[in-house]
Amino acid sequence: MVASSPYFIRPATVEDVAIYEKAEDSVKATPELYRKNLFETPYAHTLLAFSGTPDAPGKAIGLAMYFFNYSTWTGKPGLYLEDLFVDPACRGQGVGKALFAELGKVAEEKDCARIDWQVLKWNQPSIEFYEKTLGATAMTEWMGMRLEGSQIENLRKFRLTSS
Repeated sequence: MVASSPYFIRPATVEDVAIYEKAEDSVKATPELYRKNLFETPYAHTLLAFSGTPDAPGKAIGLAMYFFNYSTWTGKPGLYLEDLFVDPACRGQGVGKALFAELGKVAEEKDCARIDWQVLKWNQPSIEFYEKTLGATAMTEWMGMRLEGSQIENLRKFRLTSS
């Protein structure tokens, strides 16, 4: 257990996430979408790590965004880590470990069977951190799949008609 640190973690507010997630051309999220989907109807939750102390907070230096899923295999909920980021200048200071520790606390409180996330195959430093430091297991037998926009709309053709 870490006695003291130069940072702290707390649940994010809509303003925090909007500021932290710097919009790039490919990003479709807006402060309005964050407000709606994280705070009004909380489909996901966000933890932020800040430099400083709760009484004298500094800037946001790390983020963990997660939501709950369900496993038919375990019969329990799971925690899915959607996004993890630690400011490059703050890496190696235990921020990522502290964010995972807080996620572990949430998972235990919610009786989650597991914590899942994805990592890009080329991101070897993160893969090594997950496997060697956290003891995570690579799920090599699974392949991620996705439908977006018009692909979701295309599913309409499979809908059953009402009787």
